[in-house]
Amino acid sequence: LYFSAQEGILFFYHIKGMQYEMKICADILQPISSLTFSPDYTVLLLVTDQGTVYTYKPVHSGEAVKLLDTCCSCFLRADFLTPGDKYCVSVTISGEVQVWFLEDGTCLSKLNLDIEVCVT
Repeated sequence: LYFSAQEGILFFYHIKGMQYEMKICADILQPISSLTFSPDYTVLLLVTDQGTVYTYKPVHSGEAVKLLDTCCSCFLRADFLTPGDKYCVSVTISGEVQVWFLEDGTCLSKLNLDIEVCVT
């Protein structure tokens, strides 16, 4: 079970029966608004309240890597484009939908919806 705290800390709870073990995986110093696993569960996307997107690879147990940073408006959500875990799609508050190459954070495509977006 992966869990984020208001302080921007990503936790991992290993639960077995009535026992559990907690581990701090990453501290990104910004509140995390959403966590999304890739379809094969090898990469975790972290989106912060400030609109920054990080990747975290649980198998490697390394630090979260900043992938995308907000330019003109904050990312509300990000998710993987399937199949695979090479691309993600994001949406901003201003209604811009973007497709990203996860390896280097290159924006491959964008579409402006011309409406303000909210996520529930």
